[in-house]
Amino acid sequence: MKIVIGCDHAGYEIKQSVKLALRASLMKKDEDATHLQDIGCDSLDSVHYPEYGKTVADWVASKDADYGILICGTGIGMSMVANKVKGIRAALCHDVYTAMMARQHNNANILCMGARVVTPYQAINIANTFFETDFLGGRHEVRVKMIDS
Repeated sequence: MKIVIGCDHAGYEIKQSVKLALRASLMKKDEDATHLQDIGCDSLDSVHYPEYGKTVADWVASKDADYGILICGTGIGMSMVANKVKGIRAALCHDVYTAMMARQHNNANILCMGARVVTPYQAINIANTFFETDFLGGRHEVRVKMIDS
């Protein structure tokens, strides 16, 4: 599984926490931790979130990554940007339940979170839930195909 992660300045610190936790989790599962690609931003200096949101979405849409994570202040802007890219189903999640449902029912391929909404601990649990949850398929597959069309 290859994951690409990006953020704006507001999401930088939580991105760093999530990235470390996911790398540790991948190593525990004997997966290559280098399969987690960080495309920035790399500091607290102000940046434009649409640039990072589009880059992550393009990686996922082109199959250069299986999944993406986007973090900004609320997660709203990143989810709006990512969902403009064909083939992307970005889900804004604020807890483990919404992360689980985003995967089970919507086959979400990008997780969006708000750094001013969730704590680093919550963000790590949300991300772990997102990546440990499988798509249920079945009746949900029809709906996902409707979204994609």
